[in-house]
Amino acid sequence: MGDQLSKANAKYSFVDLFAGIGGFHAALAATGGVCEYAVEIDREAAAVYERNWNKPALGDITDDANDEGVTLRGYDGPIDVLTGGFPCQPFSKSGAQHGMAETRGTLFWNIARIIEEREPTVLILENVRNLVGPRHRHEWLTIIETLRFFGYEVSGAPAIFSPHLLPAWMGGTPQVRERVFITATLVPERMRDERIPRTETGEIDAEAIGPKPVATMNDRFPIKKGGTELFHPGDRKSGWNLLTSGIIREGDPEPSNVDLRLTETETLWIDAWDDLESTIRRATGRPLEGFPYWADSWTDFRELSRLVVIRGFQAPEREVVGDRKRYVARTDMPEGFVPASVTRPAIDETLPAWKQSHLRRNYDFFERHFAEVVAWAYRWGVYTDLFPASRRKLEWQAQDAPRLWDTVMHFRPSGIRAKRPTYLPALVAITQTSIVGPLERRLSPRETARLQGLPEWFDFGEQRAAATYKQMGNGVNVGVVRHILREHVRRDRALLKLTPAGQRIINAVLADEPDATVGALGAAE
Repeated sequence: MGDQLSKANAKYSFVDLFAGIGGFHAALAATGGVCEYAVEIDREAAAVYERNWNKPALGDITDDANDEGVTLRGYDGPIDVLTGGFPCQPFSKSGAQHGMAETRGTLFWNIARIIEEREPTVLILENVRNLVGPRHRHEWLTIIETLRFFGYEVSGAPAIFSPHLLPAWMGGTPQVRERVFITATLVPERMRDERIPRTETGEIDAEAIGPKPVATMNDRFPIKKGGTELFHPGDRKSGWNLLTSGIIREGDPEPSNVDLRLTETETLWIDAWDDLESTIRRATGRPLEGFPYWADSWTDFRELSRLVVIRGFQAPEREVVGDRKRYVARTDMPEGFVPASVTRPAIDETLPAWKQSHLRRNYDFFERHFAEVVAWAYRWGVYTDLFPASRRKLEWQAQDAPRLWDTVMHFRPSGIRAKRPTYLPALVAITQTSIVGPLERRLSPRETARLQGLPEWFDFGEQRAAATYKQMGNGVNVGVVRHILREHVRRDRALLKLTPAGQRIINAVLADEPDATVGALGAAE
């Protein structure tokens, strides 16, 4: 094969494991990748994958890679890149087993079977951040040991990255989604003794760091291509703003399979807490402090407890506001309802330290503002059935946002969490879809797809909105995958240029860089 490859025709093959709806596919296809095999066990996700990529994906990896062999539905050609967002499962800790043997019974073992038998040139594996936490230290080291045993150069330090770190021109989106990426390159056999770290006894050294990870949460990038000023995601002037980022667009068709509007009760919860925030701001000249507000903890004060039990609270009335009915705060609080003073309760010192701290701050808050809080609780019926326990809590993380309705909110078991409308928390595969306060509605399925970097033409068909939200919560961010792949090829290009497959990958992935071709790289090394 000649030293110089044509960038225009540069293509490479990849296989897409645990493919979901095709986040990896979108990233790799945009850089010259051609998918030769995809597998996804979820029927709805596989249908979306095939609809958009014209590639059947429905199947079970355990049928295609097992003790009997690796079939990949008949594909027996080269694998230049292998991708997969695999589940995080505990590995065996038997002293008699090491490396790949410890992974038997997990889905990583099936990935390892493909790697062992087919020797892909580059690996890009993705997982949740917990994979590198203390509870999964054994699993992490086992993965690194297994890959090094098979001849891969891989960093012993995780590449942790999130789409909100990338400016828009690099494919970033306003979503904090920290994920772990394991990237590795196959080392030619003649070089493995010098490139694969081993202990003094000759065993694979899983704890050696090796090459640096291809990305970190401390990485920063130019605001504009070719510029020198760096992008800081939370900067008020140049950082992310959800409302102007292009995620939310005027003229988007109304989704036919989901009502994005808030219910009357959801609106009540937000109106009530918005009223408290505004009341305290008027009284103090400052926004709420950044800690969890627990309305139930205020009933530890015996004066409020008596009011709740003896005097009672009533639900607010509903009135027509605009084109909808909404709950409106009561204005008929009896004279003398608010106590003249309150008695601070003691804190149980056997409670966890974090809970004692939260209670202390809540008690301080109630002591300072009990008159406003009691009147507020009466107006809105906070201690009635309209407010379940989880909605009598507010996690104010919105700093100096003018109002609760000016924030992005999530209804969580731990309370209503409010943040500034800069970037969003990670999409999740459950019903905690972000509420955009200024729009008084939830994010649409199309908007969550934009947050994951999927192209506008991406089509979910007629599937349930709940399925789309789940798929977006389970998926990878396209811009992040492209960034991780590019940085991996940049880091390992001296190694990649030694093989035809590596040359294909270099010329495709780095096609827009002046020294991307193998000839130029060779001269530069």
